[in-house]
Amino acid sequence: MALEQFSDVVQRCQALPDDSYTTEDHDVFTISGRTCIEEGNSAQVLSIVLDEKNQDIVRCMGWNLLPPLIKVLLKKEDKNLSQCLAIFNHLLQTCRPKELLIGLLEQLEQDDPDAIAESLHLLLSPLQKVLLCLGSRKASSLGMTLSSVLDQVAKLPLPHTKEQEEDDIFFFCRCFTNLTDFVRPFVHEAKQNILNCKAQNESPNKKEGEHDGGKEDELRTELLKFCMKTLSHPLLEVQLKDPDTLAVSPLRNFATEILTTLNAIGEVLPSLVFQPLLKRKQVPGFLEEEVRYPKESLASLAHLVFVHHLATDTFPSVFSPVFCLRSNMEHVSLLLSRTEECRIQKGLELYEKSLVRVENGSLPLDLLGIKTFLTVPQNLVKVMTICPRHDLRTRGLKVFQISIDKFNTEAKYSFFQCMLKTSNHSGVEGYIIKNIKNQIDFALQPGNSNVWFEGVHLLPLLRKVFSLPDGPETDLLQYLDRIMESLNLLRYLVIRDKVTENQTGIWTELYKIEDTFIKPLRVGVNMSRAHYERELHNTMEAKKSKAKEELVLSVSVGDEKLPNMSSESQIQALHSALHTFDMIESVLVRIEELTEVKEKP
Repeated sequence: MALEQFSDVVQRCQALPDDSYTTEDHDVFTISGRTCIEEGNSAQVLSIVLDEKNQDIVRCMGWNLLPPLIKVLLKKEDKNLSQCLAIFNHLLQTCRPKELLIGLLEQLEQDDPDAIAESLHLLLSPLQKVLLCLGSRKASSLGMTLSSVLDQVAKLPLPHTKEQEEDDIFFFCRCFTNLTDFVRPFVHEAKQNILNCKAQNESPNKKEGEHDGGKEDELRTELLKFCMKTLSHPLLEVQLKDPDTLAVSPLRNFATEILTTLNAIGEVLPSLVFQPLLKRKQVPGFLEEEVRYPKESLASLAHLVFVHHLATDTFPSVFSPVFCLRSNMEHVSLLLSRTEECRIQKGLELYEKSLVRVENGSLPLDLLGIKTFLTVPQNLVKVMTICPRHDLRTRGLKVFQISIDKFNTEAKYSFFQCMLKTSNHSGVEGYIIKNIKNQIDFALQPGNSNVWFEGVHLLPLLRKVFSLPDGPETDLLQYLDRIMESLNLLRYLVIRDKVTENQTGIWTELYKIEDTFIKPLRVGVNMSRAHYERELHNTMEAKKSKAKEELVLSVSVGDEKLPNMSSESQIQALHSALHTFDMIESVLVRIEELTEVKEKP
């Protein structure tokens, strides 16, 4: 029935001009032709499609047969595979490119990972042939195709390990290998257009004010959008493997190809990476600067260059390590401000690689006047304190210390002041105080004297260190790291600095420290100990009264309710807190003993 309808509509249309087919003709051709292929009558359809008398009909309506044909081609095991492939290839040669493009793109839309990979593998080459047939009108169609392809690939699971990239179960890597082959002729065409345009502009016959390259600019723009999109996904979300880890890496090859493409279409890679510092000239076109060059894509590009050393041959050696660091701080700040772990990891890697090239103690104070030199440490604090992954927290701390080491003494001094004021985290403040102690110790060594970690300049910094956020009512357990490092610093100072020399000024400042820090701290310890001893007593009494059954308690400490736990766990926590107060007091006693001995004539 369907074959008869298909033959009838083709015969009826043979006598008509190709612009006079009715809607009914189109519908009957489409429905009956698709049904024939689905019912296995592909040989008869092939005969009709190849008939010389039917070529005008095929040219106008043949693209409607694509869905069932592609379905058979994707299955690969159908008995009519060879006939369907022959029909498919003939349609590619005969039908109008724009209609073919629409039909092929519709068949790209899949949801199952296996189907996505297979349809891309099958259709990218036909799509390339169709687009190349569009001539100078291909730019917008290429952009639409690339966008559709990337949207499909984004549905595939990312390979995170070496084994996943090697096994490529969902053909993620194969898709990007195919995509590289797909885009190559368009890159070559855009590059040739740029060379031709440049030659024409340099021609002595060119009229003044004449502008060239409208269509060429559009092709270049679409390729630029493609590169920027792939830099953001997948290249920002996967960890490229070094050649030592994975000798042949499809993802690393794809990243290299993207950078090569950018260079081929006239983008200067150093200019892209250093965009935050280099003023770019106005680029003609319909895209705004931040749409044309998305910040996240530029950050990904910087990571590929400085961490994986891709395309480094295009970077002049004239750029100093400090200039590279200043530029990359914008990229680092963006990456570390995100919550995705892949971006945080790349931000840490880029920051570390940018820092290690800079000489220790060389960064001056004026860099702290640049916003990113303060926002990046603040973002690092968040990574070190709240990032779920332990390895990223640990690496964040390592990079934080490297960044401190790169500043000169004046910049370190100012940086420490700022971090004590803004970090709002006891552990971080304790770490800063430990760094302050190290700087003072270095300054007190013979030949290392400096004005920032000795004498009058040091005192304002010490006053920030030797203070309690809420006076005697400070939560000592919450601020334990800061308090213990402050006490360790004070103990170090009174041991290391002689009263007669007073290099740090600690002995003239000691009476203030006693009033603002030591006395309030002692009061706080006594108050906290009394409170916790009372809670411990109540808990133990409650346990005794109900010794025969397991007791679940809710205990308040200050205004906070401790989590519900068994009486044994509660008693253990309270004992631990009391031990902490004893530890604080023991250091306080030792400091008082040292000051009494040294202050005696």
